[in-house]
Amino acid sequence: MIGLVQRVREASVAVDGQVVGAIGAGLLLLVCAEPADTEAQAAKLVDKLLKLRIFSDAAGKMNRSLVDVGGGLLVVSQFTLAADVSGGNRPSFAGAAGPEQGRALYEAVLRLARARHPVVEAGIFGADMQVALVNDGPVTIPLRIA
Repeated sequence: MIGLVQRVREASVAVDGQVVGAIGAGLLLLVCAEPADTEAQAAKLVDKLLKLRIFSDAAGKMNRSLVDVGGGLLVVSQFTLAADVSGGNRPSFAGAAGPEQGRALYEAVLRLARARHPVVEAGIFGADMQVALVNDGPVTIPLRIA
């Protein structure tokens, strides 16, 4: 499972001009399932995400997690994270899970995150989405869960 985490001051996702999910300060997670992924990888991703210490403590060091700061989490499916451009200039997305598996694992990430964190918003799987964010730092961290 591939994740791209961005620490944000605010973030939102819109579909057809309507905001479907929005948070204040917290994390934006762009997530992509791969063919070999199972719900175990989804659980590992959520666990890592909620414990990731990328928020500043009183001394200004990255030492606090999303749970510690009580921030929001916005989860957006993004199969393009599996893009492979090694064969040319047109990306191949063969490394991404198919739509049925991708949707199931995306929904697993949401279910697991919502069970453990009070503020979880989401995009719509498979929709043409517009994501807006103010990256804080900027802090952007790729995650690959095997």
